[in-house]
Amino acid sequence: MSSTTVTPERSGFSLSEYIVCLNGIVWREALRFLHQRERFVSALVRPLVWLFIFAAGFRQVLGISIIPPYETYILYEVYIAPGLMAMIQLFNGMQSSLSMVYDREMGNMRTLLVSPLPRGYLLFCKLLAGTAVSLLQVYAFLVIAWFWDIAPPTIGYLTVLPALVLSGLMLGALGMLISASIKQLENFAGVMNFVIFPMFFASSALYPLWRVQEGSPMLYYVCQCNPFTHAVELIRFALYGKMNWVSLAVVGGCTVVFMIGAILAYDPSRGLVRRGPGGGEA
Repeated sequence: MSSTTVTPERSGFSLSEYIVCLNGIVWREALRFLHQRERFVSALVRPLVWLFIFAAGFRQVLGISIIPPYETYILYEVYIAPGLMAMIQLFNGMQSSLSMVYDREMGNMRTLLVSPLPRGYLLFCKLLAGTAVSLLQVYAFLVIAWFWDIAPPTIGYLTVLPALVLSGLMLGALGMLISASIKQLENFAGVMNFVIFPMFFASSALYPLWRVQEGSPMLYYVCQCNPFTHAVELIRFALYGKMNWVSLAVVGGCTVVFMIGAILAYDPSRGLVRRGPGGGEA
């Protein structure tokens, strides 16, 4: 009488398999970043132009009074430094979404999304990888700014790290959500112009909100509702070892909403990304 050995079915994935997936996606983004050196240079050129050129011209026009988290009068370039840090993350988030559109158009996205691992986890790994790249760019900017006498407290370089991670996740998730609605690479630039510039200029990145309120109360409320404003303020306070709880709540909440939206948008059964005739992502 023969006995048949029944192998129990395996359910779920082990922790090591999740880690291997995370390492693979992060290394892929890191290698792509290293091979695109012009991306690193361009990420620094934009904020440095504002810091070295525009700040010099606006310094006498836009005086900054004593407002939290500052305890004394500051120069204009010191004020805009946190906004320029968030600017780097904003452009990096949109750049990451561009790479997703490119991968989908070239068919590389299909290799990632057919993995048996949960799609939400794959997208979150992609988001973490993009955030890690933005952190390198931001700290490179801080090193250059230090030579320009923009030197926050030494502990600020450490306390700002969690704020940069959270703001990077929020802006990366927003870019990921937008990328799901862009069908062709040619449409990317037009869509980004309606996202990047309104978010950046309608915020506290370049000027304090009390000055905006003096000029236009309506624009002031628009800036208050802008998630990018709260990302800037979260970074600004953290850079000086302080916490803005309202901004923390807004950035954290928007991160969750944008990430859930991106996961749903990349779900072929219900989102914006549909399956093509060959079974791939369309």
